[in-house]
Amino acid sequence: MNTPISTAPVVKFTNVALGYGDFTVLQGIDIEICRGQVVAMMGGSGSGKTTLLRAATGQIAAQRGVITVFDRNLANVSGEDLRELRQRMGVLFQQGALFTDLNVFENVAFPLREHSCVSESQVTERVLDKLDAVGLRTAAHLKISEISGGMARRVALARAIVLEPEILLYDEPFAGLDPISLGITAQLIRSLTDRLNCASMLITHDVAESFSIADHVYMVGQGKLIASGTPRDLSASQDPYVRQFLDGQPDGPIAFHYPTSPAFSKWLEQHTGRP
Repeated sequence: MNTPISTAPVVKFTNVALGYGDFTVLQGIDIEICRGQVVAMMGGSGSGKTTLLRAATGQIAAQRGVITVFDRNLANVSGEDLRELRQRMGVLFQQGALFTDLNVFENVAFPLREHSCVSESQVTERVLDKLDAVGLRTAAHLKISEISGGMARRVALARAIVLEPEILLYDEPFAGLDPISLGITAQLIRSLTDRLNCASMLITHDVAESFSIADHVYMVGQGKLIASGTPRDLSASQDPYVRQFLDGQPDGPIAFHYPTSPAFSKWLEQHTGRP
C-alpha cells in the first residue's frame, strides 16, 4: 500500500489517559493517524477501543496527556469550535444509525441539508455519487426496511462520506456482516480512504479483514497500549497478548472478567453492606 506523505498527523494522542469518573480505562497511549492511512485500533471486548473513538471526537476529555485533532488541542476546544471540527469528521456507527422514516437517498442527503448550503441539484449529484461509490446508486429510492443489513451498512458509509471528511471513524464496521458483505466493506474502507485522501480509524476486533487493508495497527489491553506496528509486524510478534488475540486462544494474559473499579466497589458496598 502506498501511503501519501503527510506533514502532520490528523489525530495524535500523546501520553494520554482515558476513563470515566474515577476509573481509568487506558493510560500511556501514544497514537498518530495521518492522511491517507487506514489505522486499526484492536483489542478484546472492554479493552477501551471505543473509548479511543470517543476521545478522538471530543465526547470525553483526556484525564491526562494531550489529544490533538487537525492540530487543535481538544482540551481547548468546545462549543461552536468543536462542532466545526466534528464537521470535518465522518463516523460510521456500529449499527448504522439510519433514519428509518427516510429512504436511502434522504438518509445520505441529511448531512448535506443540515450542514451545507448547496442547491438541490448539487445535493442530488453528490448523494448519487456517494451511493455509486458504495455500489448502491440504484437503491436510492428504497426504504430502509427494504434493504439488507449489509446494504444498510453501506448506506451509512455513504452518509459518512457525503461531506468528504478529512477523517473517517468506524466503530466495529465488520460486526454482523456475512462474508461477502464483510469483504466488500473492507475494500470500500480502503478505496474510500485512497479516493478522499482522508485518515481512517477503525475500531475493530476482526483480524483478517483489518490486516488486509490497514497501514498500521494499535492493540490495546490491560489498560495500556500493548503493541503497535504494521500488520506484518504484529503477525510476527511473539508477545503473549498479541498471540492470544490474533490466534483466538482461550488462555493467556487477556482476562475474561471485567476489572474492578472504584465505582463498582462503592455500588457493591451500598447494595451488600460490604466491599
